[in-house]
Amino acid sequence: MHHRKKLRDQVIVITGASSGIGLATARMAAQAGARVVLAARSGDTLERIAKEIESQGGHAIAVAADVGKRADVQAIADRAIAAFGGFDTWVNVAGLTIYGPLGKVTDADHERLLQTNLWGTVYGSLIAVEHLRERGGSLINIGSVASDLAFPFQGMYCASKHAIKGFTDALRMELVHEGAPISVTLIKPTSIDTPLPHRARNYMDHEPMLPPPVYRPEEVAHAILHAAVHPERDIVVGGGGKALTSLKEFSPGAYDLLAPAIIAFQKRSETPRDPKGALHNPGQDGEAHGDQPGYVRRTSTYTRASLHPAATAIRIGLGLAATALVASQSRRRRRPL
Repeated sequence: MHHRKKLRDQVIVITGASSGIGLATARMAAQAGARVVLAARSGDTLERIAKEIESQGGHAIAVAADVGKRADVQAIADRAIAAFGGFDTWVNVAGLTIYGPLGKVTDADHERLLQTNLWGTVYGSLIAVEHLRERGGSLINIGSVASDLAFPFQGMYCASKHAIKGFTDALRMELVHEGAPISVTLIKPTSIDTPLPHRARNYMDHEPMLPPPVYRPEEVAHAILHAAVHPERDIVVGGGGKALTSLKEFSPGAYDLLAPAIIAFQKRSETPRDPKGALHNPGQDGEAHGDQPGYVRRTSTYTRASLHPAATAIRIGLGLAATALVASQSRRRRRPL
């Protein structure tokens, strides 16, 4: 396993840093002492976020960029190198979604989603790897439980996340083959309370929302920054997502029958607020959290345990030992004299 710098000694590039998971990660990284490079389409919002981080004693620069354009992604890397001498971790977060039946979505909308979600990740990964081959570091891509599952009414989003998983796995294997000092991590969040639904292109007659269970974006940020220091192959954020993935693997037909419920769970009671969303043009940015109705989980016990398996194994071992001891004592008390 390649040695990784502590967060306070790292330069971290984050795409999609103007809202949601990207913004939560940027703030958390800066608080830990990392120098952060913020990238997104919304230049004004990024400048404001960078000033916020600087005012709190952190170090940040903003780069307005559309990750669907390779030249823009190259400009992110060039700015990071010019400002900080390079970078140690690159995180591809930028992503959008579309709500609606696949047959109703225009080709132009499908193509724009894939350009951002898939090609933005491809460009970011390949450009980051070229730099990291020399100095070593971490590439972290944001997939989704939709990398392993399908959700009706978000079909092309799921297709993009499946593709990101395949691309990330293949790239990792090639880097292992050549002995490159780069760790490659795929983060697969469950539903996360970010502005993603509000920023989505929406073909439904209802305002969209996320199917439960839903977690806070800081839980994903925690997993990302863990992987920047302690390389992991895959991290699933949210035990609920892991349970659904297991159901689909065990009984795919039974999972398919959940389609009506999944569709219903993606619709709020009110009418759409902004059907065009931010698919083709930057929308409202600057917020890490969304306004998901209902309960939002602060942490995932499953994810925290998966990030610290040794400690978890010790706790489980102690628990089993204690249970065995109690059972043994109970049997002794029940023995006839």
